[in-house]
Amino acid sequence: MHIKVIKHTGTIMVLLLLSFKSIAQQDPSFTQYMFNTMTINPAYAGTRNVLSASLLHRSQWLGIDGAPETQTLSVHSPIRDGQMGLGLNIVHDKIGPATTTRFNGNYSYILPIDRFTSLSLGVSAGADIFDINFSDLNIFDPTDPNFQNNVETRLSPQVGLGAMLYNDIYYVSLSVPKLLRTEYYDNDQGATSVARERLHYYLTAGYVFDINNNVKLKPSILTRVVSGAPIRVDLSANFLINDKFSLGGAYRLSSAFSVLSTYQISDAFLVGFSYDRDTSELVTFNDGSFEIFFRYELFKRYKKMYTPRFF
Repeated sequence: MHIKVIKHTGTIMVLLLLSFKSIAQQDPSFTQYMFNTMTINPAYAGTRNVLSASLLHRSQWLGIDGAPETQTLSVHSPIRDGQMGLGLNIVHDKIGPATTTRFNGNYSYILPIDRFTSLSLGVSAGADIFDINFSDLNIFDPTDPNFQNNVETRLSPQVGLGAMLYNDIYYVSLSVPKLLRTEYYDNDQGATSVARERLHYYLTAGYVFDINNNVKLKPSILTRVVSGAPIRVDLSANFLINDKFSLGGAYRLSSAFSVLSTYQISDAFLVGFSYDRDTSELVTFNDGSFEIFFRYELFKRYKKMYTPRFF
C-alpha cells in the first residue's frame, strides 16, 4: 500500500502497520496454496468435479502481538455436466487493529482440450470490507485525539480473472484476483493519507510423478508478482503415500521454510497441517507460523473416488 502524505502521529502508526503488511502480505499468504487455489484463481471453481468445501486457518508469526491471522471458507461445484463451475470465497484477514473481510462469487467456463485435459476460464466479483478498531491497541495515552475515533468502515467492490489448464497429473494457473484499485484513506483536519493496494499476479503450477504403485511425488511452484515489491516464489514438494498420507516441504525464497502434511481420512474428508519457520531477521521475534486445513467433498451416490487428485 502506497502512502502519499501523512501528518498525524496516529495515522503514521496505522499506515506504517499497513505498509508493513504490504511488504509481507498485502494479500494473505498460504503455505497450502495448492489445496486453497480458489482464493487466488476463480478458474478453479468446479474443476474437482464434485461439490467441494474447504476451511483454512492461518496464524502467522506466533508470539507477536497483533500478528496476522487469516481464515478462509471456499465452496465450489461443477454445473451443467461439468461445463461450468460456481464458487464462493470468504476471506477474513486481521493484522493488529486492521481487519479485511472479502466476499467473492466465482464463475468458470470449462473447455475440453482433449480427452484428459481442460482449460478453465474464470471470473470473480465481490467486495472487500476494511476497518480499523483502535480499541484493539494498548494506547499509552487514551486521551490522544488521534485514537478517539475508529477508521470508518470501507466497502470496496472487486473483480478478478483467472485461467487454469489442468488434467489429473498437472496444472498451470494464471490469475489476477483483484483488478480494481482499492484505496483506504483518512481525511481529518486537513491531513490526508492514502493506502492503496496494487495488482497481484499469480502463476502456479504442479506436476504429479508416479514413483511406484504406492508413492507419488508432486513438486509445485507459486510465483507472485506485485509492482514495487520483490517477486515472491514458493517452491514445494510433497510425497503422497498409498493415496492416503502426504508429507513434504516448502521454501519461500528469502523468507521461510515449511513442513506440510495431509491425511485423507475418507473419500470425502481431508485434513492438512503446515508449519513455517522464518529465514529472515524476523526469526528471532516469533515462534513460526502454522496452518490447519479441512476439506469435505460430496460425491454422488453412484460415484466413488478411486484415486485422490493431488491438487
